[in-house]
Amino acid sequence: MREDRCDVLVVGGGLGGVAAALAAARRGYGVVLTEATDWIGGQLTTQGVPPDEHPWIEEFGCTRGYRALRDGIRAYYRRNYPLTAAAAADPRFNPGNGRVSRICHEPRVAVAVLEEMLAPYRAARRIRLLTRHEPVAVGRDGDRITSVSLRDAAGEVVEIAAAYTVDATELGDLLELGAVEHVTGAESAAETGEPHALDGEAEPLDQQAVSWCFALEHRPGEEHVIDRPRDYAFWRDHQADFWPGPQLNWAEINPWDLTEHRRALFEDSSGRPDGFGLWDFRRILARANFAESAGLGDVTLVNWAHIDYWLGPVVGVQPEERERHLESARQLSRSFLYWMQTEAPTADGGAGYPGLRLRPDVLGTSDGLAKAPYVRESRRIQAEFTVTENHVGARAREPLVGAEVFADTVGIGSYRIDLHPSTGGKRGPRTFVDIETWPFQIPLGALLPVRVDNLLPAAKNIGTTHLTNGCYRLHPIEWNIGEVAGTLAAHCLDTGLIPRQIRARADRLTEFQRLLAADGVELAWPQEVRGLKQYY
Repeated sequence: MREDRCDVLVVGGGLGGVAAALAAARRGYGVVLTEATDWIGGQLTTQGVPPDEHPWIEEFGCTRGYRALRDGIRAYYRRNYPLTAAAAADPRFNPGNGRVSRICHEPRVAVAVLEEMLAPYRAARRIRLLTRHEPVAVGRDGDRITSVSLRDAAGEVVEIAAAYTVDATELGDLLELGAVEHVTGAESAAETGEPHALDGEAEPLDQQAVSWCFALEHRPGEEHVIDRPRDYAFWRDHQADFWPGPQLNWAEINPWDLTEHRRALFEDSSGRPDGFGLWDFRRILARANFAESAGLGDVTLVNWAHIDYWLGPVVGVQPEERERHLESARQLSRSFLYWMQTEAPTADGGAGYPGLRLRPDVLGTSDGLAKAPYVRESRRIQAEFTVTENHVGARAREPLVGAEVFADTVGIGSYRIDLHPSTGGKRGPRTFVDIETWPFQIPLGALLPVRVDNLLPAAKNIGTTHLTNGCYRLHPIEWNIGEVAGTLAAHCLDTGLIPRQIRARADRLTEFQRLLAADGVELAWPQEVRGLKQYY
C-alpha cells in the first residue's frame, strides 16, 4: 500500500467536491481530489442530469464559482460550435432549449469546463486529481479522521493522510467507513416535528428512487432498436399501487397533486390537458441553435419519472443487494427505451419509435447509459443543526412568510421539497412528496458533524432530513456547500481553530461569513424574493 499526504483531501469529484477543491486551493493549500469514475462533475456529468435551478439563477442566487461554471459552459459552445446568429447573440443562450433549465447542455461539455477550472491549480500541483479511485477504509484517532484509503482500477490501494477531509461522495461513503454518526432514509414525525414526516417509526430503508439516465437522438425512418432487455417482460407488466398503469407507459403522476397525467414523446396537437412533450423537457442539444451545415440534431436526456427505480434502497444494505438494485435500475431504463422503440403509442396511432438512437458518446460510455445512477439521497451526518421542513416549508411555517433566517448562514438555495417515489422500507414503495418552500439559507451548523472535528460534508450528506434533502440536493446548492467546506477547511488551517469553534463564537463566525462574501458566496436572499414560494 502506498502512502501520501496533503492539506485537504476531497473524496468525491462531484460538483461539491470540485467546488471544495477549488476553494481550498485558491487559499494556497495542497489538495488531493479523488473520484470513483473517470469523469468529474457528479450529477451534472457522470449521472447525466442537466442542472435543476431556481427561476432567478441568471441574476442572483448562486456563488461566483457556480456562475463561472455556467458562464464557462456557454463560452465553450460559443468557441467550439457553429451557432446560428440568433443563438450567438443571445446572452442567455440555452444549448438544448430544455425546459428544466436555462442552460441544458451535454455532460461532456461540463466535464471539459470543470477541467478548465481545475487546470491552473493542477499545473501548480496545488490540486492533484485521482480518478478511478474508490474509498475503502477510513483511519480514525478519537474524534479526528487521520487518513482515507482508496483503491484504484488496478486494485492498488493508496492511504492519504490530511489535516482536513471532505466527504463529497454520492452516497456519503466516508460516514459509514469512518463510523461517523449519520442517518439514512425517512425520519418519523415524532423525531423531527415535520408535518409531512412519517407517522409511526422511522424507516432508514425508505429512500428516494435512483434513476439510470441515458441520452437519445431521433432519426425518423431509421432502425436503432436495441436488443430486448433481459427483464423487459417484468417491467412491461409491473405496476406500483400508486402508479397509473404499468411502469412502461406514457402515463405518470403529477407530483404536485398526485393526479394522473398522460405524456407523449413529442409535442403535438392531440389536446392533452397538460400539453407536455417529454422530448424537450431535458433536451441538451437543440437543432435550432446550430448552423444547418454542422449536421447537429436534437439530443435529449432521459431522466423522466418513468425510469425511477423504487424497488429497493442502495444505502444501508449489503453490497450484493445494492448491486442487484443498481442492475435492476439499468434494466428498467433499457426496458423503457425498448418499449419506446417498439410498443409505445405514437401520435399518429401507431406503435414505437424505432428511430430513437442511443448517444453513448454524449455520456462517455459504451452502452449509452450514464456512467453512474442519478442518486437523489445519501447518508446524512448527524449535525450540530438539522434543517427541517419547519424551517423552509411554506405550509409548515404558516402564517409566517419566508424561511427561517439563520444567524450562521453560509449560502442560499431555492427549490421545492421534491421527493420522487421512494423505496418505502417495511411499508413498501410510496409515491411523490412535493411541498412548496420559501427561498432558504444554508446554515453552517448543518455542515458540522456532532463529534468528528475535521470531516466536512460537501454533497447531499449535510444535516437535512429525508424531506429537506429534497430541496437541498440540487446543483447550485451542492456547489455552494462544497465551496463552503473547502473554504472552511482552509480557514481552519489558517487560524488553528476547528469548525465548531468558528460557529460557536460570534466574532469568528462573522469573520468567516465576510470571507465567504468576499469570495462571491451570497448569504441572504434579496428581501423582495424571500417571500416568493418556489415553483418549478
